[in-house]
Amino acid sequence: MYNRDIMMPPGEWLKPPRSLLLILFLVTLVSVSALAWFGWKVLYQERMIDAQRAQERLEQAAGGVAATVKGVLLETGEKVGTWLLSPPADGKPEEGLLLLVGPNELSARPVNRLLYRPLPPPDEDILRGAFSDGEALEFQGGESDQAVEWYRRRLAASKDEAMRAGALVRLARALRKAGRLQEARAAYTQLATVSGASVAGVPAELVARHALCELSGDREEATALQNDLARARWQLDRGQFAFYWSEAARLAGNQKAVPDDLAALAEAAAQAWDELASDQNLTGQNTLWVDGQPFFLIWRGGAGHRAALLTRPEAMLRPILASGGVSWAAADAEDRVVVGRKTAGHAVVRTTAETHLPWTLYFTAAQGTTDAGTVARQRFLVLVTVLTVLFLIAGAYFIGRAVRRDLEVSRMQSDFVAAVSHEFRSPLTSIRQLSELLAEGRVPGQDRRQMYYDTLVRETTRLQRLVEALLNFGRMEAGVRKYRFEELDAASLVERVVAEFAPQMESSGRHIELEASPALCPIDADPEALSVALRNLVDNALKYSPGRPTVWVQWAAENAHVAIRVRDRGVGIPQSERRAIFRKFFRGTAAAAANVKGSGVGLAMVRHIVAAHGGEISVVSEPGEGSTFTILLPAGEEK
Repeated sequence: MYNRDIMMPPGEWLKPPRSLLLILFLVTLVSVSALAWFGWKVLYQERMIDAQRAQERLEQAAGGVAATVKGVLLETGEKVGTWLLSPPADGKPEEGLLLLVGPNELSARPVNRLLYRPLPPPDEDILRGAFSDGEALEFQGGESDQAVEWYRRRLAASKDEAMRAGALVRLARALRKAGRLQEARAAYTQLATVSGASVAGVPAELVARHALCELSGDREEATALQNDLARARWQLDRGQFAFYWSEAARLAGNQKAVPDDLAALAEAAAQAWDELASDQNLTGQNTLWVDGQPFFLIWRGGAGHRAALLTRPEAMLRPILASGGVSWAAADAEDRVVVGRKTAGHAVVRTTAETHLPWTLYFTAAQGTTDAGTVARQRFLVLVTVLTVLFLIAGAYFIGRAVRRDLEVSRMQSDFVAAVSHEFRSPLTSIRQLSELLAEGRVPGQDRRQMYYDTLVRETTRLQRLVEALLNFGRMEAGVRKYRFEELDAASLVERVVAEFAPQMESSGRHIELEASPALCPIDADPEALSVALRNLVDNALKYSPGRPTVWVQWAAENAHVAIRVRDRGVGIPQSERRAIFRKFFRGTAAAAANVKGSGVGLAMVRHIVAAHGGEISVVSEPGEGSTFTILLPAGEEK
């Protein structure tokens, strides 16, 4: 149906009325493009304005955060100055570590967070000289029993805790050498009760508990010793802590590592001691790095003493980090992030020269912070643009479809006029020629004249039926066709219509085979109109099955309906044309291929007639296999 338009040369589209389709397409294309460009331009401007507003909000937020950070640092410095005069007894100041520094002196609060200290152990040369005679008996003479007695006398004679601790540790050592392990264990147990004393710079209790673990081999005691080391029970330097931690792990039979946070804090405290020793300023602040982890050191000083807070920057600035609307980060002079996290996107930077802070601040807008009103306006603009474009495309589509249908109807009407003119021309030509011969008396013999008269009657009848068919179709289209329903048997109707084709069958050598139902098939119908419909179907079956001798017509009762079928073994109908053949003026590809003449209104008229009878018509067909048309009518009441 549409192949001719698809394959049409481009020049044909420039001729009216097809040029309207081309103009419509171009106008629609230009309109849609202009509208899309306008919508994109407005949306782009909206986004630019929104970006400018977001930048302004980010600038304001950056100023607010920088001021807040400065305020937190000032407040923290004031607290540290207060702690210099009145150190807190307990607690965790800012979840960090408070260092109180004096000449060759360092104390920490809380005391259980600093695993080891950077200060060297005290000098104990005096204590070593006090036990020289006993050590000579123990090591030079090999007199362990005499050394034991000497240490016991020294222990009994001394009231000083340091001297008692030195005597006890040497006594226990000599007892172990003498093989008197039970007495050595008792000496170590007594040594563990000496408080505030140290042996060679190591707390006496730690020395005693380590020795008791070695003597007993009790893993639970070694694990308890390891836990006390992790809780910073004793004041040790780095080397002492490392030695006793490894010893406790060995005796406990595990490889438990030092807690990362406490180890990092102890290393940071060592760096803080070095920083404070080299920087004699009474106030200051600095960022320290331990294994890639940042610590913040801020101190305040007085006469000979200074207080310093050692903490993680994020712990001090956590309330600011939790504020929404902006993502920010602080970096040191080497651009290492101290607190926060740098994110992708346009950033606002506040340098140390601008803020007088120890860090450079980077600010980026948090995701999803676009103003809700702006988002709503952008969505509304996109929606309006899309709907308008769709409206234009849909309007152009329906207009183009209507124009195309008008073109198709115009073409089919032209084909219809040509076909009807040809249908009229053939019988009129025959009637004129035969009438002239008869009028001029040039037909010899009565038989020849009778044959001409019969031909005139047949051609006149054919012309009459053609005219009646066109008139009936016109009345049906106008809705003024009157139907006169009456009760009749489908068999008598079919047989009467088929009988009309008898002369044509005799001359062509073809026949129509009837397949009758054994039961009656009553229907309420207009005999004349239904005959016209059936006659069209039988005529089409004969015309579209050339070379096939038989056409079948059958009728039967089916589920409160009467079905009348006309079947042929002709050229068939393609799938794409099975619905279109019932439209007026439509002529299928089979008609053009077989050069079958027709007006293109026959099947349209059949559909009108069947619909007026409350029925329906359908077709089953395959190209090259033939077609079967079925008229399904409501069954009448049997009498």
